[in-house]
Amino acid sequence: MIRLLFGYIMRKIHFLMNYNRTQHEENRKAHQEDTESKTETGKDLSQNLNTLEAMLSDSSDLKVHSFRTGPDKSLSGALVYFDGMVNNTTLTQAIMRPLMAWNGENTHLPTGKGRGNLLDVLAQEVLNVASACPVQWMEELVSGCLSGHTILLLEDCPGGLDINTEGWEHRQITEPQSETVVRGPREGFTEDLRTNITMLRRKIRSGQLHVEQMNMGEKTRTAVSLLYLKDVADPRVVKTVKTRLDLLDLDSVLESGYLVEYIEDAPFSLFSTVGYSEKPDVIAARVLEGRVAVLVDGTPFVLTAPMLFVESFQTAEDYYARPLYSSLIRLLRFIAYLMTIFLPAVYIALTVFHQELVPTQLLFTFANAREGTPFPASVEVTTMMFTYDILQEAGIRLPRPVGQAISIVGALVMGEAAVEAGLVGAPTVITVALTAVTSFLIPMQNNSTYILRYIMIALASFAGIYGISMGLLSLLIHLASLTSFGVPYFDGLSWTRNLQDSVARMPLWTMTRRPKYIAHGDIKRRHFFVPPRPYSEEEGEEGGPEGDST
Repeated sequence: MIRLLFGYIMRKIHFLMNYNRTQHEENRKAHQEDTESKTETGKDLSQNLNTLEAMLSDSSDLKVHSFRTGPDKSLSGALVYFDGMVNNTTLTQAIMRPLMAWNGENTHLPTGKGRGNLLDVLAQEVLNVASACPVQWMEELVSGCLSGHTILLLEDCPGGLDINTEGWEHRQITEPQSETVVRGPREGFTEDLRTNITMLRRKIRSGQLHVEQMNMGEKTRTAVSLLYLKDVADPRVVKTVKTRLDLLDLDSVLESGYLVEYIEDAPFSLFSTVGYSEKPDVIAARVLEGRVAVLVDGTPFVLTAPMLFVESFQTAEDYYARPLYSSLIRLLRFIAYLMTIFLPAVYIALTVFHQELVPTQLLFTFANAREGTPFPASVEVTTMMFTYDILQEAGIRLPRPVGQAISIVGALVMGEAAVEAGLVGAPTVITVALTAVTSFLIPMQNNSTYILRYIMIALASFAGIYGISMGLLSLLIHLASLTSFGVPYFDGLSWTRNLQDSVARMPLWTMTRRPKYIAHGDIKRRHFFVPPRPYSEEEGEEGGPEGDST
């Protein structure tokens, strides 16, 4: 039986490998065919405009502004752009006004037949813009126009000028609601890609900070940027991330979550092997450790790779507070994580299968509280957990004031009513409440804890402590087998120097090296181990300001 199962698994793996290879070859051929079928712009302005309008579906928000410029206004041209996607000030002051005022003087006009490099002359000597490049293919002009650029076309001049005039409205920088802090920066990413990259460059002012951009999604053409430190990040991880993104053939990318399922190592696992955050200081800290950040236009959530299991229990505030306090809070998160998964299952196992493990007085309390209840403990816990999940989902989807009232008042009223009606016992309500509260301490693992909680409840309902032990052992084996872009998922908890920043957080002056399981090149944070020391009068005299000897 085992041999047959192993053979079946190997055949499936072989099929998937061949399928991926075939898909990659088909994508390569399709890309080559698309390149060969590009449309070249001609010299006829009217024909170019008709072709461009047809490729843009003659949309009502597509604006075509015709004009005449040059010596004696002898040169006809047109500006093409989408209303609402360009900066009107830039369009008027930096493009239209210089074109209307240009009469050919003080410029190096092209000589000979045609106007081959007239677009270069306008870009370099007439227009007051920072980014303008001549484009030959009509498809590239369409892509630029859809990205908020303005297209300049001239009569008897092949090609067009792609001018960057992006200027749509976007949300201002605010504090992220999902990662609030008591101490630390309160700014969060926005939906604008350029703003997010700028915020990271303000944090990491290094020439080694490298940004690569690509467009993903056949329909959406969403801008996606890779950001990493060239002297710190592992080149193998960088290559793996780029390769997996290049192989994607998607119709649309509307949020960074679209990419996670395609690039992570274990897509069927309950645990995500790709990190995320919407705080610039968190992403900057991870990049400084050697990780690769993936920024997607249109979302404030930035992905990071590789991700380790211990990252779920770390917050930015841990590094802004005292190390002892941060270590205790982090240990509390580990305990809360175990409670939110195993507490309902342990309650069922102790009250149904293993009453001898419960102290006598506590057992009597449980028995008195459950006296007269019509359902077994497993049904009580499952029903109450299911009811709480319904209230929580309703509170999230409804408007915030109404949602908070429903989730809080609904839970209190329904819990108290269920106890008074004798449907459930008070210990069950307390267990479910503790489970719900502890789940909020580890938001990055909410997806896994939600499913694991019900799995453990089912195992405890059938086999008690033995079922929980089997589930725990299977969970540990699965976690130990996971990798994130080639890095073991449990590496941050190995018994090495990594423990300086895992369950506990050691003082910052002791962490002289970056995590060796992530960083590759420059692994030193500081070159000398210099612990703090008490102030001495001799040191004060030597280090004081010059001339302050009195």
